[in-house]
Amino acid sequence: MARSSPSAWLLLLSLVVGMTSGCGGTTDLPRDLPASNAVALQLVTDRLSFPVFMTAPPGDNTRLFVIEKEGLIRIVTAGTGAILPTPFLDLRSQVSTSGEQGLLGLAFDPDYTSNGNVYIFYTNPVGNLVVARLQRSVGDPNRANQTSLTVLQAIDHSTYTNHNGGMLAFGPDGCLYAGTGDGGGGGDPDNHGQKLTTKLGKLLRLDPRTGGACTNEGLNPFVLSGGLPEIWSFGLRNPWRFSFDRATGDLYIADVGQNRREEINVSPAPFAGRQANYGWRIMEGGLCFDPPTGCDPRGLTLPVLDYPHTDGACSVIGGYVYRGSAIPSLRGIYFYADYCAGFVRSFRFVNGQATAQTEWPLLRQPNITSFGEDAQGELYLMTQGGSLYKLVPN
Repeated sequence: MARSSPSAWLLLLSLVVGMTSGCGGTTDLPRDLPASNAVALQLVTDRLSFPVFMTAPPGDNTRLFVIEKEGLIRIVTAGTGAILPTPFLDLRSQVSTSGEQGLLGLAFDPDYTSNGNVYIFYTNPVGNLVVARLQRSVGDPNRANQTSLTVLQAIDHSTYTNHNGGMLAFGPDGCLYAGTGDGGGGGDPDNHGQKLTTKLGKLLRLDPRTGGACTNEGLNPFVLSGGLPEIWSFGLRNPWRFSFDRATGDLYIADVGQNRREEINVSPAPFAGRQANYGWRIMEGGLCFDPPTGCDPRGLTLPVLDYPHTDGACSVIGGYVYRGSAIPSLRGIYFYADYCAGFVRSFRFVNGQATAQTEWPLLRQPNITSFGEDAQGELYLMTQGGSLYKLVPN
């Protein structure tokens, strides 16, 4: 199987024959990016077990909710880094954890304070992708009511354990967005990314009440042309992490590549990503993939930034546009990382281009699994070994 989204199994890469020529151009970063020391990492805790995501309920400045891959959601006290002894959710009996499987995504309803709804993305015991809704416990705000679990989407993914996607996020339109991988294997053998009759390799736009297609601001784009009604955009390989800029509504998707390129796509608001074809498996980043000798990139949404598998790079970790208040100079800057190389980089999206590209002398070690964003827009990153860090002014 081809290398895919971040975790220990990424080091068990299969050899896949590379492409021999490209089209559409690439956006190699300079080998020596300008560096900045305006940011430091502050350790919040190093007592987690394989954290893969972190978020917080709207308006909650005291708690951080961290997903552990095996099926737990732990609450970390923001000020002290203390981990509450009882998990917010223990889904270990309902989650498969082979390879890249596990509990992968978490999103709080924008009206969580009043309705208590929380959404999760996981792989079930047979490996299928599940998007589900739970409610906060009535008697304990630090616990989810596990009996309230309602499956909103169950997507067949039983052939391979890799390329699950796993990200959930609410858009400015109030819809719930879910990113799915192409189904696994090397090179998308079933071409799921380009088929509008499967939910694999897609960005889905869902109604959080029903799990069906969201129609808050009009129909999803393919419902009238034979495509599945939940599909918002397609042509994705493994969108491990995506995010909406909380100030502009622009959509940033970091799509994990096959064996040559990692890419970041940006789709501006107000219809961020609507009907976009991000190119997989026709292209991998800015290079042709199928066929490798040439392709037609017309009609595709090409990445604003892609980078090669050099200097140990292997898997892009998408982050967020910084909108916090602790470091005003960073506002509007998008942060991302690489799982294997361990670098943390950033750019500013201006007039359709990735500008002000910067490398930050932060962790500089492999196994960064994800970024996180708290209720105030401050940024965090976490590592497979169990550490959670906060980006703070240096």
